[in-house]
Amino acid sequence: MFKKGSILEVEIDSIKFPNIGMCSVADRRVAVKGGLPDQKLTIQMMRKGKMPKAHILEVITPSPHEITPKCPIFGLCGGCAFQNIPYEYEIKLKTTMVKKILEPLDLEDAFLPTIPAVAQDGYRNKMEFSFGDDGMDGSLTLGMRKKGAFYEAINAECCLLTHPDFGSILAFTLDYFKNIGENFYHRRREVGALRHLVIRRGIRGGDILVNLVTAGKNEYGDYATRLLDIPLDGKIIGIINTVNNSPADAVIAEEVKILYGADYYHEDIHGLHFKVSAFSFFQTNSIMAEVLYQTIADFAGGLRGKTIFDLYCGTGTIGIFLSKYAKKVVGIEIVEEAVAAAKENAALNNATNCEFIAGDVRKMVKTLKHAPDIVVLDPPREGIIPKAIPDILTFGANRIIYVSCKPTSLANDLPHFMAAGYAVDKIRLIDMFPRTANVEAVCCLSRM
Repeated sequence: MFKKGSILEVEIDSIKFPNIGMCSVADRRVAVKGGLPDQKLTIQMMRKGKMPKAHILEVITPSPHEITPKCPIFGLCGGCAFQNIPYEYEIKLKTTMVKKILEPLDLEDAFLPTIPAVAQDGYRNKMEFSFGDDGMDGSLTLGMRKKGAFYEAINAECCLLTHPDFGSILAFTLDYFKNIGENFYHRRREVGALRHLVIRRGIRGGDILVNLVTAGKNEYGDYATRLLDIPLDGKIIGIINTVNNSPADAVIAEEVKILYGADYYHEDIHGLHFKVSAFSFFQTNSIMAEVLYQTIADFAGGLRGKTIFDLYCGTGTIGIFLSKYAKKVVGIEIVEEAVAAAKENAALNNATNCEFIAGDVRKMVKTLKHAPDIVVLDPPREGIIPKAIPDILTFGANRIIYVSCKPTSLANDLPHFMAAGYAVDKIRLIDMFPRTANVEAVCCLSRM
């Protein structure tokens, strides 16, 4: 029997979400992150337990589908999962993984063909980079967190998922802070200042918003002034400094200072105009967001004269798009800043038939007076809070459209709706996140 630390040769026979290769060892199934079907590998066992896990030491025989990654840091950073296979095969794997997750619900016949991304490179309108070093007390780095590391970061000027402007800003920022001797924030030692660099860029207009996240209250006016001088295809319309002294390795806004311009930019989706702030949730793939919103509208069916409840509405983009066809849209979102943005976005687009409410979906659904014809659910990655589902069901909506970026959460939630008399009519996967392991799912449920 194998044990932790054992080194074995295996062959990957299948893949499960998100990008976990599966193999058999001594009559046990073993999960190998990053493994591809038909690879022969040398692996090292990490732990036993219910699902033993291992990591790859060497690829003995590549998968017949493998190609040479275009990205020089693929496999080092934690961003992409599928730079090493053709895109067509990536779509096949993603579809297979989601179908496998939903297999116990017997929904194979509900799947429509997966919609691939229009572009596999340069599609992201937002990227969060981390400051770090290249080893214990090494040189300052800025990019993607190195796999399995707490403080090391891989320089990511070459990231293929973003526009070249991201790389230019990244390179300047790293060079600037190296020259002045500024260090990254070491959470355990509580020294240094630099934490993250968040860049947002409008796909259509090329407006750029730069957010430098630091610990402590230092002055970064000179950084902003010099950053404005670098050559870019787009235009920087805002530079902000977010102060975050939290021990969490996340972008948390304790204080926000505008160093230049505005703290938002604008993006156009389906002819609608949206204000996107530094901390707003907004689909990271603007082009495929249009496909997503149209799919939701198509699944919803005839909207004229209908009332729609848009639960977990974020900044209101889905609801505002649907309001062009519906009688009324009511959106609920717990993040107050997002609701304020949703109201502003509704006003920008003259969507007078939209109402947005700040509050917990579980609590606020009980206060709504009118029943909806259609409910749109776009919950966080972990899905719907179980206690909220009975309240959603009491609406008795004829149709529910569930939008999910995590199929395991969808698989957990769907049985509750099916047990309450809803049938899954259609499921469409939309690849919003090429080269990563994630994929968006849109599920249409009708009351039987």
